Amino acid sequence: MDLEARVERVVRQTVEVLTVEEVRELFRTHDRPRAYIGFEPSGTLTVAHLITARKIMDLAEAGCDVTVFLADWHAWINDKLGGDRERISASGRYMEAAFTALGVDPSRVRFRWAHELTGNADYWARVVRVARATTIARTRRAMSVLGRGEEEANLDTAKLFYPSMQAADIFELPVDLAYGGMDQRRAHVLAREVAHHYGWPVPTAIHTPLLSSLKGGGRMDPTEGTTERKMSKSDPSSGIPIPSSTEEIAARLGAAFCPAKEVEGNPVVEAVRFIVFPWEGRFVVERAAKHGGPVTFEDERAFLTAWTDGQLHPQDVKGAVATALDRRLAPARSYFAAHPEVAPATLLGAGPPQTI
Repeated sequence: MDLEARVERVVRQTVEVLTVEEVRELFRTHDRPRAYIGFEPSGTLTVAHLITARKIMDLAEAGCDVTVFLADWHAWINDKLGGDRERISASGRYMEAAFTALGVDPSRVRFRWAHELTGNADYWARVVRVARATTIARTRRAMSVLGRGEEEANLDTAKLFYPSMQAADIFELPVDLAYGGMDQRRAHVLAREVAHHYGWPVPTAIHTPLLSSLKGGGRMDPTEGTTERKMSKSDPSSGIPIPSSTEEIAARLGAAFCPAKEVEGNPVVEAVRFIVFPWEGRFVVERAAKHGGPVTFEDERAFLTAWTDGQLHPQDVKGAVATALDRRLAPARSYFAAHPEVAPATLLGAGPPQTI
């Protein structure tokens, strides 16, 4: 893969790149740039993580040395899974299994834990340096990564450590290219600001879109820290858990918010754009002959034109998305059936996902 092909593989299907020229220079000067994405182990993954899995695979295929960072200490600080560190660790083991089941090759992608860093005094010195270069006001602006909207008076002090820790992670691993959804943008921008302050190597950053909740509603402006509308692990009814049965996928898509002709905030249309096309390269809608018969869209623009012109019925699109997602999740179902010891019901003590 030549230079431009590697750059294209990294930046495709992103909504923001900081910056494309930095990515190009990174590949010009590094045979294997160090890329990372961080996750709080906090429950069951959803189909939204197919967006992430595809981009992790893109980074590996482009020749990056990729780390998936399981931020167990961060989840503890953020009260995920009730702050139960054993359950947080179990969730991390499930997440590693889930990404593997979705196609992330563990021989090409490294999984690391935050606790591997937190036992080192140098890490905490880095956290302090980041904090010293960051005002309290700036830290508060970056705290959207916590996914909450409490008033400052209700936040325990530990949560103020979070943004500085997240930036410190990037420098301590270390990372050349930080990847995340748009909800991670503020943390990556903070790391870039701190790097400029100290003259440290400045990490480039890429961001993929967030998938809206199947329930619809809420606001979505990640640049302002507003992600109320996103599909979330903490609200199982907002998404489709991994793994899910064929019947569960169909039921959840059948009940999903999907106003005809509308694109903005429409989770079904977003699934076509952000999951089906990146994974499959086309979108097939099976319809009865009296409704126009089967139709195949080879690119997103053609699909959006047909959708906004009213040529497609929401139920037909929902059915087609359910079929595509079922195909994408079939390997995960098989993987967890063969490895019940890492299935979410086993590790997290939860029952199977409820259908709508």
